[in-house]
Amino acid sequence: MTLHLYIARRFLWSFLLVAGVMAMVFLLLDVVEHIRTFDSNTVGMIAIVQLSLLNLPTWIAKTLPLLVILATVTMFLGLARSSEMVVTRASGRSALLTLSAPIITIFLIGLLALAAFNPIVAATSKQYQLLSSHLRSASTSVMSLSPEGLWLRQGNRAGQTVIHAQRSELEGTQLYGVTFFSFDTDGAVISRVDAASARLEPGRWSLTQAKVWTLSNTSNPEKSAVERKVYWISSNLTQKQIQDSFGAPSSIQIWELPGFIDQLEEAGFSSRQHRVWFQMELATPLSLIAMLLIGAGFTMRHTRFGRTGLMVLLALMFGFGIYFIRNFAQILGENGQIPVLVAAWTPPVAAVLLSLGILLHLEDG
Repeated sequence: MTLHLYIARRFLWSFLLVAGVMAMVFLLLDVVEHIRTFDSNTVGMIAIVQLSLLNLPTWIAKTLPLLVILATVTMFLGLARSSEMVVTRASGRSALLTLSAPIITIFLIGLLALAAFNPIVAATSKQYQLLSSHLRSASTSVMSLSPEGLWLRQGNRAGQTVIHAQRSELEGTQLYGVTFFSFDTDGAVISRVDAASARLEPGRWSLTQAKVWTLSNTSNPEKSAVERKVYWISSNLTQKQIQDSFGAPSSIQIWELPGFIDQLEEAGFSSRQHRVWFQMELATPLSLIAMLLIGAGFTMRHTRFGRTGLMVLLALMFGFGIYFIRNFAQILGENGQIPVLVAAWTPPVAAVLLSLGILLHLEDG
């Protein structure tokens, strides 16, 4: 038990060291990138550092598997140089038994990242998007979802239009059970339009079975209401703007994601991207274990055997390869090329089996 605790402590220290160093590197690179992006005459250094700090948790979450493999390589190289690994193996412990403590440690880190760090990433990601949009003087999300349906917002210098719809098709350009509320620049409501459906066309909404109420300068809006089989309302929205308004799945807490997915599907939108992200987040502990096993398979050896640099290079190459395959599977899953569960769980399961094969061949074979 003492040996297991010692190895677990060494791994945890290596992980924290690597994470701290990489966090500083990410922060410096992000500061430089924001300095290049924003005008220094309008955005000060304090705002840039604040943006970079808000974006830092997202960077760490994205590169967490790579941090694990770097921490694994760092720890086992240190144990090999001090001959502690030789003593451990000479005592009769197998490679898998030696790895039990780091595996449990990284599994707990994965659970912590899923339960606690994920909400932090979601909160900072939202704040980063809001602050970045504010500094760019760009508009924020034009859409929101609620149990009552979906809401859209469009506007220009002449005023704003708020759109409510009961449901939508997958692309978000065809709305059903839709209502348009128009406001002037002072925030006073001008008109209301109810329609059976509305389709977004270039520069306008095309409404069918519409009823129009003029709410300004009239004491009886119902008396002056008119019905139109076809009615058009100008719009500056695009399909891409509507789809981007959902935001990245990473900006939604893991605990809130199932409910958000249900709301998306009830509104008529595709939730595939969010479902893939949700399953990949659940697979995070297994992905981290796979990276640990890959790093250990190539570096659990004494330095006197030579080729240490080659083994480290192979470990990093395998780690980056698995990381690339994982991201590629995510893209295929989001595009509907492969099932959601296959996209999320196949790469980490395959990586664990591959790394176990390498480990058993190199160490216990």
